[in-house]
Amino acid sequence: MAGTAEAGKMGHSLGDRLSRARANAFVGREEELACFGNALAGDSDASPVFYLFGPGGIGKSALMRSLGDRARASGRPTVELDGRFIGRDPADLEKAAAPFLEHSGCVLFIDSFEHCQWLESWLWQRFLPRAANGALAVVAGRLAPQPQWTADPAWAGLLSVRELGPLDPYEARALLKASSVRPERLEGVLRFAGGNPLALTLAAAADSSGRADDNWTPSATVLRTLMAGLIGEVPTAAHRRALEVAAQAPATSEELLAAVLADGDAATLFAWLRELPFMESSARGLYPHDAARETLMADLRWRAPHAFQGVRQRLAEEYLRILREAPEERVRAVTDELFYLFRDVKKLARTRAWAGTEPEVYEDTLQPDDHDLVLRMTQETEGAESAALVRYWLGRQPNGFSVYRLISTGRIVAFTARLVLPAPPDDSDTHTDPVVAAAWRYSRETAPVRPGEHIAMTRFSIYPERYQLPSRVIDLSNSRVQAEAMRARGRAHGFLVYHDHETWAERLNGVLADSGVRCRVGDRTYGLFTVDWRKIPVETWIRHLIDATEMPALSGPSGMPRTAFDKAVREALQHWRDRSAFAVCAFSRARLAADFTDPVAELRALLQQSVEEIAAEPRGVRARDALAATFFSGAPTQEAAARRLNLPYGTYRRHLRQGLDLLCEALWHRELYGQP
Repeated sequence: MAGTAEAGKMGHSLGDRLSRARANAFVGREEELACFGNALAGDSDASPVFYLFGPGGIGKSALMRSLGDRARASGRPTVELDGRFIGRDPADLEKAAAPFLEHSGCVLFIDSFEHCQWLESWLWQRFLPRAANGALAVVAGRLAPQPQWTADPAWAGLLSVRELGPLDPYEARALLKASSVRPERLEGVLRFAGGNPLALTLAAAADSSGRADDNWTPSATVLRTLMAGLIGEVPTAAHRRALEVAAQAPATSEELLAAVLADGDAATLFAWLRELPFMESSARGLYPHDAARETLMADLRWRAPHAFQGVRQRLAEEYLRILREAPEERVRAVTDELFYLFRDVKKLARTRAWAGTEPEVYEDTLQPDDHDLVLRMTQETEGAESAALVRYWLGRQPNGFSVYRLISTGRIVAFTARLVLPAPPDDSDTHTDPVVAAAWRYSRETAPVRPGEHIAMTRFSIYPERYQLPSRVIDLSNSRVQAEAMRARGRAHGFLVYHDHETWAERLNGVLADSGVRCRVGDRTYGLFTVDWRKIPVETWIRHLIDATEMPALSGPSGMPRTAFDKAVREALQHWRDRSAFAVCAFSRARLAADFTDPVAELRALLQQSVEEIAAEPRGVRARDALAATFFSGAPTQEAAARRLNLPYGTYRRHLRQGLDLLCEALWHRELYGQP
């Protein structure tokens, strides 16, 4: 019998044991549990859709887990989604929740719905009515449902809306007892936490480590103090770095920890994070409870601001690596994760729309049937001349167009056109479109696009209802542009085009450069804003955004014209052996020397290195030798240098001219693009 009992114990899965432990620790919410139980049992009077809402920390996620355990225990199939990780396209949610539409009796749970609240109208109108027979849905978020749905007679008997409030004193005591709070501390903890489940959980955790105080009072200040106390108890510096990762990343997996904290034991650190009382779990990893994340970030930033920024930088580098390797269907999600790190960057905030200030949209592919609509939008917004150019580019690059649909109805309200223009420029493009022609002129005058490279341009951004204003359309389009820049090979300049160029010059200051180029189409003038990705790599651009430091030159001409630059190189070679004369050469004012800490020493070394690299060119060995003998060996005259090389003077001069041409070309490339 003992063996049978032991086998029975071993037969329970870890998931079963976890569900039982949660059930034993869960207290309160009896009315919600009873209503859901009736629906699970198939009661015809029970509502099939539940909407739970309440402030952060009130226990919505804990209740959702309890309801999920009950649904699985009843034998129902379940789908559990987190609003943080639902994309903007309704098709993403529909794909993830497919069993809810296909399998009878399935139960769908959507937690943290405030993070995808833009889907609400679509959810009520177009998704939930297609549920499979006997299916149930539970949605939980911070915001109450829109009034039109609770007032809709059609939903009256189908929707149960429950606002979660604090636990009553009896339930709060039960939760603390389940958390093994010492009896003598119960009253002090209750005075601190009231009936807020998160505060109760944090206070219980503090009590277990001896930090509870009989004088606690239930205030936000005390909650911050308590959080700081909990954060302070970290075993090692590696644990603190792990906490900094979890505070900043949308979700933290063990794999992400290992990549960002290369020297840490990721498995141990992840297990430690998982045990923290303010951490939540999802399919993508761990994340701090919303009510705790900002407090956590503020405390960590205050304690070690440089380390905190360093972790953010490494996170950005890892997301950038993932983005470059991601399949196309993952690009949007990884881009969102990367730019989540920038949500508090003021430079970007100037260009973005505030959530909730306009109807929510999602990006979709332009179809042939949409052409007439986008032409009509352009005609009404920018005039007949722009509409003709849209028609031209629809024929040339139809795949560069995207439309933006209202999530609530699917109606197209905007479109963008992102062009890829390879070098050399196409005469038809430059003769037809004055804006594209202006971009190519700017490139030729500043940093020419070489064969194999290309220009990228968001040529049109037409949203009639919010034309030229920060909007969700511009947010989504620019995020896509930045993702493409991070993944592209051979990208030279990137351009954005705005009619309201004076306002956008202020908004984009420190993010993109105002090229100064203005061109007319019809009766409108447009400004071009740019970044030369050869001049400032994406990694550098991101680092300056994160550190809130002044961005280096994003585009523009070299510090001196090419002819003056070549003359400066020759002058520097002539004075290479005289440090004092070299120090006042015009070459020291070249842009490539801007970041040198010791310009004289580093420029002299750069000249030597560049001369040596010439030997890698075809017929470059003789050219290298001629330069080295003339300028570095101490030969008093060119004739003496020719004798040292044992060459006829005419042959020596030919090699020297070739060497000077190759050297100037190599250094000019470095001057323009910041790299060999």
